[in-house]
Amino acid sequence: MNRFLTMRRLSLLFFAIFGVLVAGTLLVQRFWIAPAERCEKGGQWWYAEERRCVTPIYLPNITKRAPGVSRAEASNEQNRELIEIEARLKAAKAARDAATERERADFAAKQGR
Repeated sequence: MNRFLTMRRLSLLFFAIFGVLVAGTLLVQRFWIAPAERCEKGGQWWYAEERRCVTPIYLPNITKRAPGVSRAEASNEQNRELIEIEARLKAAKAARDAATERERADFAAKQGR
């Protein structure tokens, strides 16, 4: 009686499946895991969603804060600057308003009102 799955065919099938699984494992290692490890070893960040190696950006370059200054300290400093600017603008507006009132009073005095 001829059997379809002889010992020779079973061993060839086993080694073929084993070879495909080993090759698949090596391909996953080569094209999926190794790029992430190379990227992180180079000091960059691995962005897994897009499978890209990206360069981290130094935060003070973006925020224009001095290194070591917290967000709260930088915010307080900026708020102080804004308050000073608002005070100068308020003083300038008050000076303009006073000058306008003086000119109105001079004009009214000249008109005899």
